[in-house]
This record gives sequence, C-alpha cells and structure tokens, in this order.
Amino acid sequence: MNILLVGNGGREHALAYALAKSPLCTRLFTAPGNPGTARHGENRPELDVADHGAVRAFCEAERVGLVVIGPEAPLVAGLVDDLTRAGIRAFGPTRAAAQLEGSKGFTKALCSERGIPTAGYGRFAALDPALAHVRAKGAPIVVKADGLAAGKGVTVAETVEQAEGALRALFADAGAEVVIEECMFGEEASFFALCDGTRAIAMGTAQDHKRVFDGDRGPNTGGMGAYSPAGIVTPAIERTVMETIIQPTLDGMRARGTPFTGILYAGLMLTADGPKLIEYNTRFGDPEAQVLMPRLASDLVPALLSACDGNLAGVSLEFDASRAALTVVMAAAGYPGTVVRGSTIRGIADAERDGALVFQAGTRAEGEAILADGGRVLAVTALGDSVLEAQARAYAAVARIDWPEGFCRRDIGQRAVAREVAGQGI
Repeated sequence: MNILLVGNGGREHALAYALAKSPLCTRLFTAPGNPGTARHGENRPELDVADHGAVRAFCEAERVGLVVIGPEAPLVAGLVDDLTRAGIRAFGPTRAAAQLEGSKGFTKALCSERGIPTAGYGRFAALDPALAHVRAKGAPIVVKADGLAAGKGVTVAETVEQAEGALRALFADAGAEVVIEECMFGEEASFFALCDGTRAIAMGTAQDHKRVFDGDRGPNTGGMGAYSPAGIVTPAIERTVMETIIQPTLDGMRARGTPFTGILYAGLMLTADGPKLIEYNTRFGDPEAQVLMPRLASDLVPALLSACDGNLAGVSLEFDASRAALTVVMAAAGYPGTVVRGSTIRGIADAERDGALVFQAGTRAEGEAILADGGRVLAVTALGDSVLEAQARAYAAVARIDWPEGFCRRDIGQRAVAREVAGQGI
C-alpha cells in the first residue's frame, strides 16, 4: 500500500518512522516533508496540501491507499472531507468533527451538553463583556483564543490585570472570540485515544513541558519536551477518562451527525475531584508523538485503516510497558519569538549512535548539510527502563549535537524522575 503523510514537523517525522516500519507500507510519501521524513520515504515538497484538488490528483496518480494527516490546519480546512468524497481513505476527523480542536467554545458547549467534567467557562465575542467577566470572577483565571493557536493562545493569568492584557491582545484581531475559564488545579497529562466514530481505544499517555525555560518559566511554546508513559495516569484514571470524557464525546459527536474518527488528544487536569478535560486536539501531539511512536510495539497502519473503516472492534495497540521514552526539544535562539535561521546543525548521526532518535522539525537540507529553519528544530528522543534512564540517554545524545545557535531545557522529565527516586513509579 502506498501512503501519503501530510505535514513537515517533528510529529510527522515520528509518524513516518512508525508508518515506514509497517509490512503494509510499500511506498511512503510525505508532503511537504523535511530532511528527517526523507529518511523513511519520499518527500514531495512540490505538492501544495492546501490545494485539495492537487492532493486528490496526486493520490489517484500514485495509487495512494491511505492518507495520514499530521497537523491540525488541514483537518479544520476539510481535507478529509474532500478526499473521502473522492473515495480515498484519509485518517483524521472531518471539518465538522475537527471543531473539537478548531473551536474551544464548541468543545465547551459539548461538555455542558454531555456532562463531561471540565472547567467552568464563559465565551465572548467582544472585549467589554469579557473584561467585565474577568473582573467579576477575579484571578487566577485562564484566557484562551477560541480558534487554532498552535498551542500558544493560552494565558494562565495570575492577576486580573494580566488577564485584561491578554484579552486586549486577543481582541486586537478583528472577529476574535475568546473562552475564559476558571483555573483548575492539579497535574496535567496528555491522553490519546484512537476513534472510529463510535468506539475508542486508549493509545498511550504522556506529559509535556510547555514553558520555554527550566522550572516552567517563560512563555508557553508548542512544547519543549515530553515523556511517556505518564505514570500519574493510573489504570483506574484511564478507565475514568475513557468512561467520563472520551466515550461521552464520541456519543455527543455522533448524536450531532458529526461522528469523530481519528485521534482524540485530551489535555487533562488531574484534580482532587478526578480527571477533567482542559481541551482537545484532534491529532497526534507534538512533541508527544516523538515519545509515543518509539514505544509502539504494534503495527500502526492496520489500526489506522480500521479506524477509517469505522471498525475498531477487536483492534488493540500495544506499547512497550517496560520502557519509558523521553524527548528533548532543541529550539533556535529567540524561540518562541523571532528565531535565527540558517545555522548549520552537525552531529545528528553521532547523537543516534547509541539508539537515540533525532526527529527533525524546523530543518532544511542544503546539499549534505542540515540547517535550522524554524523555531522547534529537533526532538532528541531516547528509551530507557525508567524515565531517569531515558532522560540520561536523551541528554547524552543532545550533548553530541553540535549546534551553538540552539538551546533546550535541561529539566525535561524532572518531576517523573523525582517520583521514581522517591519510589512512586514513573
């Protein structure tokens, strides 16, 4: 089977790594791809994935049997809808179902309708009522852009003044809408489920690190590192999440006539009252995919095909329960602001010599050289019998990469390591 993977980030490199291992995969195309995905198949940078007609024509010409869509933007734009109408299997939600990520207000309304545990909220399309709501509720309080924001449209405001500043910045854009939420307290975790429109199977857990600097300081980013599994998500919590969050979401979407097929990535807050939904993404996370895919012991392709066909009954996905994975994101100087592009990265092969994996994101090739060409540039991933071991191996691999213009956090996984040292598990 020929497979087309859409995207060009570290998530897509991790997915290419998993897809290419499948005996069912004859040829793997990635559009536009990056130098990392080219190691597992053929990049097609000339294919404009925003031109759905061109994608359809490519799939027909190359006899593509499955399209796997990595980023959120093509999902929200309805690429799955257009390919499905042409009789091409595409993994991911339809445009209507992708509203679970495309509109936080939509998801909050569904939670209210289905009794899904989440933070109390208000949704606003104008500045003045939003300011009045914040002043009435006080701080801490959470301000979110309603639409897609690449993981960075969230302000956890410690003061009313900080919340007001975030609102003014968001409403500076015409047509903006915001969701304002009560501040939940607990530990965050990422939970992934593979869905076929009716049923779901759990697909692993992770914890990421959003802030740019050590000690969870600085602005939010797309993610500076992650580890898997998230041991704080016990089997009992997993069952609760599936029963009170994931399945009611699928039931609600099906009842609306917009069944959800694809990956439901639930950001969870593990509160004293149990797990609550922070928000949904409707695709694999980045950098979470970079720790989930190396731990995956099953063939990914048959599971994705079964989801597309609406038939996950009897399907299971096995992860190596004896191994933890940890990834450290190396970013370009200036990230998450304006970054320096064009610097040369050396030592990737050296970094991988002891079994580590270097997933490429914001890179480009110039002859044999790999150059930085984005904000988050590399995700250096290692496996271990514990998070502590995976952490040590990942940072040893980072040390072998010669890239003076890059930086990374030095405390990825530290909370899990502290639990391990204290004898509490991952």
